[in-house]
Amino acid sequence: MNRRSFIQAGALAASATLLIAANAQTTVAATQKRHKIVIQVSDADPAKWNLALNNARNLQDDVGAAHVDVEIVAYGPGIGMLKFDAPVASRISDASKAGVKVLACENTMRGQKLTKDDMHAAVGYVPAGVTEIMKKQSEGWAYLRP
Repeated sequence: MNRRSFIQAGALAASATLLIAANAQTTVAATQKRHKIVIQVSDADPAKWNLALNNARNLQDDVGAAHVDVEIVAYGPGIGMLKFDAPVASRISDASKAGVKVLACENTMRGQKLTKDDMHAAVGYVPAGVTEIMKKQSEGWAYLRP
């Protein structure tokens, strides 16, 4: 084998190695796609809240918590379950510790004369729950209403 053929063979082998490595990275990236979901809870029913919280946990378990952003947005009658003394308060704490954002609608809070002092410490706030859901959907987030 002359020197030119040897260099061409080496370049071809290097190109093949880079192509294989690029394909492997693409495959890993495809399997670790970032998922995003916004969950609406507008019911005061603890069973609905438990279902929403179970859905969030199951999503994290299934695709990996590092691969999914989960927001639960509460408004209307559902906001009562975000009070510090609500029947699902311990579940809200657990969800928050697991990386789930639990958000209360400030419009609803004003309408129900609730303050942040009335609410669970792990709760975040958005000006309008419906608007938050609409924005997330326009950004490509999946939508779930249990």
